[in-house]
Amino acid sequence: KKMAAVPVRGYKIMNFGGTEEKVIERSDYPQDKLKEIFPGKMAMLGYGTQGRGQALNMRDQGLDVIIGLRKGRTWELAKEDGWVEGKSLFEIEEAAEHGDVIMYMLSDAGQSMMWPKIGPKITKGKTLYFSHGFSVVYKDLTGVVPPEGVDVILAAPKGSGTTVRRLFLEGRGINASAAVFQDASGNAEEKSEAIAIAVGAGYCYKTTFEKEVHSDLTGERGVLMGGIAGMFKAQYDVLRAAGHSPSEAFNETVEEATQSLYPLIGEKGMDWMFANCSTTAQRGALDWAPKFEAATKPVFEELYAAVVDGSETQRSLDKNSQPDYHEELQKELKEYADSEMWQAGITVRALRPENQ
Repeated sequence: KKMAAVPVRGYKIMNFGGTEEKVIERSDYPQDKLKEIFPGKMAMLGYGTQGRGQALNMRDQGLDVIIGLRKGRTWELAKEDGWVEGKSLFEIEEAAEHGDVIMYMLSDAGQSMMWPKIGPKITKGKTLYFSHGFSVVYKDLTGVVPPEGVDVILAAPKGSGTTVRRLFLEGRGINASAAVFQDASGNAEEKSEAIAIAVGAGYCYKTTFEKEVHSDLTGERGVLMGGIAGMFKAQYDVLRAAGHSPSEAFNETVEEATQSLYPLIGEKGMDWMFANCSTTAQRGALDWAPKFEAATKPVFEELYAAVVDGSETQRSLDKNSQPDYHEELQKELKEYADSEMWQAGITVRALRPENQ
């Protein structure tokens, strides 16, 4: 498959608010160099949205990719994507045996449960790859202890697997972080940078396994999902209790944020947003921002401490390992989906001009 044209990019040291950091860009690792660094088989264990996007991106860049899966619905999806049973599609353990780079992309709980079978297949000279530092950083809880004699690297795209794939096909590429946990070959740093580009990043920055997992877990539970969901609900409920209609409450809480303001903040920054709104909105936002900061910072501090000390990880592993977890999860998700706010959202989204 022919990739879309991409701008010429190069190795840079860039200033991030007064701190200089190394940035690795796509032009640092063209396809010929990727194939030179990874001449063997890239064994993708797991084919969730992240594994699928990364595997397809690597295949499009000419790498020799195989998939390791349990037979079932996802197995059939992999076949639809062109992976061939017995040639590029195998059971998980067999793929691990064939692979030179073992890309461990099962769920966090799945990685822990499968490690007794997968660990012995990661023999000296192989490379063990993660997209999340969870299992290794919390190895005392997960039991995932990488063997000696192998490189252990990470590339963590900052977005869903769907976005990783879409941006790659658009010729853009998502941003990602890269890290090394264990350097047995002396080339692990180069491998971590190259594999970030191989799986679809347009550029990446350096981190550590610990910092990746600490920031990632905090972000997911905070402003990326948990925190913003909580703030959406709090404002919506206050407006509804004060007599505002569902459509008005949803529009003022979610729709205007996601469709108007957040894209502009993403494009130009919060400083630009403050400088380019009505004087009433500007004054109110500037005055109330410190109050929200003061109210939420203790929650973020509590959250970060729980992430670092492992209690949040233990809680997640315990919850996700319950035999009735999937049934209970569906109840939680259904409660969200059936709530008035998100039911109102369905109607509001249907009214967008592009959905008419």
